[in-house]
Amino acid sequence: MTRKVILYLGKEGYVIAAVPSLPGCLRQGKTREEALANIQEAIALHIEVLQERGEIVPYDHVEMVEVAA
Repeated sequence: MTRKVILYLGKEGYVIAAVPSLPGCLRQGKTREEALANIQEAIALHIEVLQERGEIVPYDHVEMVEVAA
């Protein structure tokens, strides 16, 4: 299974990785690669906890669109 991940630059210069379909699931890294490795581990742990609690694991129904500001 794959998840959509949003990457953006944080205030301290770290790359932030967030998973919109798993609220609260985010990690950071000094590089893009480090952030992606960290979020991959966080996704697995997040899903494991949801399953242990008997909660539903949300589907990854995220659509990214751009709008003019």
